[in-house]
Amino acid sequence: MSSENEKSDEPEQLALIRETVRKAKVPRAKPRTWRGAALAKELPVARVVVNKGALHLDQFFDYAVPEELDGAARPGVRVRVRFGAGAHQVKNGRREGGRLIDGFLVERRATSDYSGPLAALADVVSPEPVLGPELLGLARAVADRYAGSLADVLQLAVPPRSAKAEGRPSPAPLPPPRAPEPGSWTRYERGPAFLESLARGGAPRAVWNALPGPYWAQEIARAVAATLASGRGALVVVPDGRAAGRVDAALTEVLGEGRHALLTAEAGPEKRYAQWLAVRRGAVRAVVGTRAAMFAPVRDLGLAVIWDDGDGSHSEPHAPQPHAREVLLLRAAQDRCAFLLGSTSCTVEAAQLVESGWAQPLVAGRDQVRAAAPLVRTVGDTDLARDEAARAARLPTLAWQVVREGLKSGPVLVQVPRRGYVPRLACERCRTPARCRHCAGPLEAPEQQELRCGWCGHGAPDWHCVECGSTRLRAQVVGARRTAEELGRAFPAVPVRTSGRDHVLDSVPGRPALVVSTPGAEPVAEGGYAAALLLDGWAMLGRPDLRAGEEALRRWIDAAALVRGQAEGGTVVVVAEPTLRPVQALVRWDPAGHARRELAERAELGFPPVSRMAAVTGAPKAVEDFLAAAGLPADAEVLGPVPLPVVRPGGPRRPGDPPPGEQWDRALVRVPPGSGAALATSLKQARAGRLAKGGGDPVRIRVDPPDIG
Repeated sequence: MSSENEKSDEPEQLALIRETVRKAKVPRAKPRTWRGAALAKELPVARVVVNKGALHLDQFFDYAVPEELDGAARPGVRVRVRFGAGAHQVKNGRREGGRLIDGFLVERRATSDYSGPLAALADVVSPEPVLGPELLGLARAVADRYAGSLADVLQLAVPPRSAKAEGRPSPAPLPPPRAPEPGSWTRYERGPAFLESLARGGAPRAVWNALPGPYWAQEIARAVAATLASGRGALVVVPDGRAAGRVDAALTEVLGEGRHALLTAEAGPEKRYAQWLAVRRGAVRAVVGTRAAMFAPVRDLGLAVIWDDGDGSHSEPHAPQPHAREVLLLRAAQDRCAFLLGSTSCTVEAAQLVESGWAQPLVAGRDQVRAAAPLVRTVGDTDLARDEAARAARLPTLAWQVVREGLKSGPVLVQVPRRGYVPRLACERCRTPARCRHCAGPLEAPEQQELRCGWCGHGAPDWHCVECGSTRLRAQVVGARRTAEELGRAFPAVPVRTSGRDHVLDSVPGRPALVVSTPGAEPVAEGGYAAALLLDGWAMLGRPDLRAGEEALRRWIDAAALVRGQAEGGTVVVVAEPTLRPVQALVRWDPAGHARRELAERAELGFPPVSRMAAVTGAPKAVEDFLAAAGLPADAEVLGPVPLPVVRPGGPRRPGDPPPGEQWDRALVRVPPGSGAALATSLKQARAGRLAKGGGDPVRIRVDPPDIG
């Protein structure tokens, strides 16, 4: 066709298009404004939570429901809405403008509390309801506890959509299984009774100090099976994919296929969303997963389990940074279900649950502990000073002997602390950590300057040790040197394997080998390790953290629990001063006793978890202005502000660190028990007001910071 014919036909074609548009019954541009479209005859108002995490926008917004979206716009579905239109942008009684953002429809209403014109829902993204009232209530409670916004919590609670996963039907739910036999739960004094209560539909709450060995995953699986036998659901949250894989295998062995879902990041977005939908639809009643699974929408939740709550992986790095333990405690209170906090160690928070009477201890007798735990031997500084082998090769003679004997019957684990811990100060004579008289924070001497507190900034020129009276200080051990080369040279015929951040081993065979691992990356050995070396104890105990002793003990016990029992010749050597409390707790295998003593000291000093604490960080002037404007509770105590270390450009950064090269301050706000909710509310309102005004440098808030020095 020639160009002349194309030009001659163009006016005729445009005329036909205009006539077609003129005769159309449905208005154009429906998804954008629905201008002129009729509204739903019943419940024409949709209450929506929009995906805007700003605190000053932490509320529901009302939208009009077009008639054509009436059937799909059900509570719980994902929607698209126009957000940000001004009141002057009103046409035909309908607000227009703004940009399209995602949200969730939470309620249909007959009228709106807003008296002005409403914008219309732009679209219903999917007819699949993903936000039920239980999950919405939980998200609201978490947002209030952590001074965050509901939208931010929902970003953590509801996974991204996969159209393929939504298009596939979930399997039909299976009938409840039979109640399981107690199995290895008989090793615990109240273990069988705990399972019986779950199977009868009860809601027992327990803090479980698990015995060392490989049976903890099977014991969790039996607790889940007992809960399913009562017709209810169960949720298990573990710190990492390796632990999730062990519980997944145990659940498959106890329950069979198709009765539980595995929610981990390793599954990929589509498969994980399909599993999540199966749980939401009620096709699956049991869930095991990592941190994000704490929000899994299990129907009729009967049991919430968290394993190893002291692991840092349970703390969410994204706003509002909730901890899985606290979320599951909220779920247990909201759903009135059973709760099980299990670990081979014991955190101070777990001890507080028992101390308050909210939960009961689930422990084994001392005879069972002695049978399952390995023999623990210590090597202190005095021993190292007299040991020629230790001075030459850093490993004491006792460690060499234990390694040599252990390699005759199986693999030997060598735990080496991570590098890069910031040094703190301790008494040179007895190594008691140097603490501030004013707030008991850690003392430090940056760049060899005068002593000052890392929390409140007060100076301490006349410091002396409260234990022995000495006035001399020493820098605590920082990091640890690599030991794989030394061990390889000492035992040339033995293979040496490493497990750490770059490459984490899940398991190793039961053949003789040296396995060098960083804390938390220890692989499971087939049949258990013959022996273990826990090196450089001061690198663990000298961390700049309130819970350094608790964390060191947890890391040691987690590694020692992989070693064979004392009856089978299992031996653990820890290189640390034997008189220290965490070392003594390891020797006695008494993590619960250590946690109780830590709790008593923190109660005396007003430390978390007895008190509630929040960290406020930002530019110095911003922190000062924020604290001055915040209506803190009358019983709040402000510690600081103190300057934070400046992050070197291009250097490593941790979550919460200031931008590289900028000087930021941090203030700690502490309140006594009962004032935590008031503190969170005041901080949230102050930050929301600051954001609404749009002035000043940003300020970060973290309730219950895991690292307070």
